[in-house]
Amino acid sequence: MTLPKPHAPLPVILLIPGMLNTSRVWERVVPLLHDHAEIRCADVTGQSTIAAMARDAWSLVSEVPLHQRLVICGFSMGGYVALEMLASGALAGRPPNSWALGLLNSSGRPETDEGIVAREKTIGAFERDFEKVIKGVAAFSILTSNQLDDSVTSDLLSMMREVGQQAAVRQVRAIMKRSDSRAILPHVQAPSLIIGSRHDPVVPPDASEELASLIPGARLEWVEGAAHMTPLEQPAKLVNLLKTLL
Repeated sequence: MTLPKPHAPLPVILLIPGMLNTSRVWERVVPLLHDHAEIRCADVTGQSTIAAMARDAWSLVSEVPLHQRLVICGFSMGGYVALEMLASGALAGRPPNSWALGLLNSSGRPETDEGIVAREKTIGAFERDFEKVIKGVAAFSILTSNQLDDSVTSDLLSMMREVGQQAAVRQVRAIMKRSDSRAILPHVQAPSLIIGSRHDPVVPPDASEELASLIPGARLEWVEGAAHMTPLEQPAKLVNLLKTLL
């Protein structure tokens, strides 16, 4: 009698949202990944620092056994959180073949002096007229052709309203104080995928190229037909890329 081989457990993928995002930013991605991974979504709306976001995110997957593949995927600010998890040593105990890294529309760079000035102005604008600012952010972050699909813009605006003014200000201040993660990138030994958009007005393409150049063996992929909000704008294309990490 031949006994059936035990099924390997599904990989675990941790999806980390960006600024002004809840887990809803992944709502078009999750159904397409459901059969391929056990999905967990971090919450980055209640903390005041990137380090606190990283600790809370790691708590969602810290018990994943070494024989079960773990994929850490951070979008935009969520990429800063993923890199902070690496810097903190959270993944140091996992063998390189037991986990993988995905950085989506993100960067390893610290805030610039010019960026700090701009973000202080953003905070002031949030406090004066939050609704006006998020409408501008939505128009800026979504490719013009994708704005013809009202559901993309309405979903993003609804999510940003859910995050709210106070959490948005906390997130901006956290981003302003983020670390320069570039020094740790050459030490990443796990399979890594950098996903960017050539039309991203928030994270320039050269930031994605820099990540890929600094992480040994990292693969850089461009998602066409998206600006910054790739999970909402091109979920199917994104999922096809994420599957390669699973």
